[in-house]
Amino acid sequence: MSRLLALKNFRIVDETTDLRGAVIVEDGRIAEIIPVPDTFPENIEGEKRLNRFCAGAGMVLDGLFFSGQSPHNAAELPVLMPAFVDLHAHFRDPGFPEKETLESACLAAAAGGYGTAVCMANTKPVTGAGAQAAALHRRAAALGLIDLYPALSLTKNMEGRELSEITRLPGPAPEDGGFRVRLLSEDGKDLADDGLFLAACAEARRAGIPVSCHCDLGGENAATRRAIAMAASSLCHIHIAHVSTKEAAAMIREAKSRPAGSLNISCEVTPHHLALVKEDADALGAESRGRVNPPLRGEEDRLALIGAVAEGTVDAIATDHAPHTEKDKEAGAPGFTGLETAFAVCYSTLGAFGVGLSKLSSLMSAAPARILGLAGGGEGRGRIAPGLRADFCIADTGRAWTVDPAAFKSRGKNSPFAGRELRGAVLMTIHGGRIVFDGRDNV
Repeated sequence: MSRLLALKNFRIVDETTDLRGAVIVEDGRIAEIIPVPDTFPENIEGEKRLNRFCAGAGMVLDGLFFSGQSPHNAAELPVLMPAFVDLHAHFRDPGFPEKETLESACLAAAAGGYGTAVCMANTKPVTGAGAQAAALHRRAAALGLIDLYPALSLTKNMEGRELSEITRLPGPAPEDGGFRVRLLSEDGKDLADDGLFLAACAEARRAGIPVSCHCDLGGENAATRRAIAMAASSLCHIHIAHVSTKEAAAMIREAKSRPAGSLNISCEVTPHHLALVKEDADALGAESRGRVNPPLRGEEDRLALIGAVAEGTVDAIATDHAPHTEKDKEAGAPGFTGLETAFAVCYSTLGAFGVGLSKLSSLMSAAPARILGLAGGGEGRGRIAPGLRADFCIADTGRAWTVDPAAFKSRGKNSPFAGRELRGAVLMTIHGGRIVFDGRDNV
């Protein structure tokens, strides 16, 4: 017997869609989208189909009463979006349970509206083999909260001397959503040896997997210039992580303007680099609570990043979720906890610069899904369309809330947004047609 879920009276938004209507889910996939105009004439046939589905559905979620309100127009309805896809997070598992466990990280991701995440390889032991990544993927799948695709290190133990098991990865596979390694990265340890870096890029190109470069070696701008040169030399897909300077953004813009086929490059920015500046780090403690790699920059850099988002130079927003213990953070461990605040930070920050919900959905869902090869096929995600996975985030964009790290699902409470009021609350996350987070009473 098929499992039916009906979600009606929502504002349905993805990178190409913004309408009032209903979504019908059958056996974990989107079966139909029924537009319901908020003005006459009514969609009579659509209403009839919706009523038939609702009559037989195992569960009906009605946006009109979803958060205890009765909105009167589409702009006030809760927003139903594709669940977010995070290209860059640190789950700390295995090896650092005092900072985070797989369970707490997956709970935090679900609470932040995420359905898919990539965790970096800087675990203990380092994730440098396909079997290790597959084991983490299976453990996350058993929890049933999100899909996890661990990144593989480029070199054994991230020591920069010998390639890891990327040499044994199979070639490109069709976009089917099944498990395969989908990102390679040496994380914050940039590979210094040019020859070894090019060899790694050759393996990545053979396997059809992007290489995420953190661009720390010699400073972000110099490392970004080098990564672009490597992309041109190897024709490997180079993804530049957490861009934070106006110069790096300008270099990426120029690289993307080159003739088609000359290189393949994408990039991400983080919510904290879009919303915060050096003065915020100083106020928190530049060498303790405010420390992050790359560091928070000046206002000119922040505005340049926002401009790069608005114009399309930036492909994706990634959290760089980096939980730490209180003791480690006070001692200067770099990074912020970010999964549970990412959407609200971005929505609160970018709206004033003309970045609407559809663009934000593209940055947080569709574009990262494409980068990972997870946009197509029956398990495709990142958009709301018939046949795709029923991975959704439901948010109240009108709701203001105050960040309280004590309430985080993550074990890491090191948020630079603690005590700040943000707009845009994640109310529910649905994964494969199942509710995995319900926060309607918590914000």
